[in-house]
Amino acid sequence: QVLLDAARTVQVPLFVQISTDETYGSCSGEPFGEDAPLVPRNPYSATKAAADLLVRSYWVTHGVPAVVVRPSNNFGPMQFPEKFLALAITNLLDGKEVPLYGDGENIREWIFVEDTCRAIEVVLGKGEPGNVYNVGLGSGVTNRDVLNRVLALTGHGPEMIRPVPDRPGHDRRYAIATDKIRHLGWEPELDLDAGLTRTVTWYRENQDWWRPLKGRAADGRLPTTPA
Repeated sequence: QVLLDAARTVQVPLFVQISTDETYGSCSGEPFGEDAPLVPRNPYSATKAAADLLVRSYWVTHGVPAVVVRPSNNFGPMQFPEKFLALAITNLLDGKEVPLYGDGENIREWIFVEDTCRAIEVVLGKGEPGNVYNVGLGSGVTNRDVLNRVLALTGHGPEMIRPVPDRPGHDRRYAIATDKIRHLGWEPELDLDAGLTRTVTWYRENQDWWRPLKGRAADGRLPTTPA
């Protein structure tokens, strides 16, 4: 609300709210389009949904030109090493096990961070105020599947997976339709495997960046559970 008030005061040309596909809740059927109801199932996604509604209210009530972008799970270089894929990669580069929630069959869409940034750029140039835009690859994989791909890229086997109790409110599947932003001319440039290869290479070649962060987490000053 503070940001929206500031945007209203200075009359920004476009306010872009970065949201998440989690606001739709768990998907049991066809991928969610932008007009699907918001049914968040955990406190994080509930706060994101609340922010989305505030953005819409400022567009309707005050005429603040605003759009909402709802990306799927992002990954790539420089992601904080408590996040699922960054944690997995850095642990495996150190020869350590990787925690996996529950049975590992939760389905997510993973999109390389640069593709998300290009989508935001497209929305900044072509997005229509008052609209919502989903951003994702359009296909999902299980957490166990994506972890197996990281294991292969780091030269490890399934014995490095350490099952941990499932987290509360863990949505089973996220799935979003991305036709709307594709009609603006956006297409992802990297598929999952190409993005993972680039990401693993970056973490392997930039250990001086992430090792101090891992050290802080090991000291108990930061959470170490995957997001």
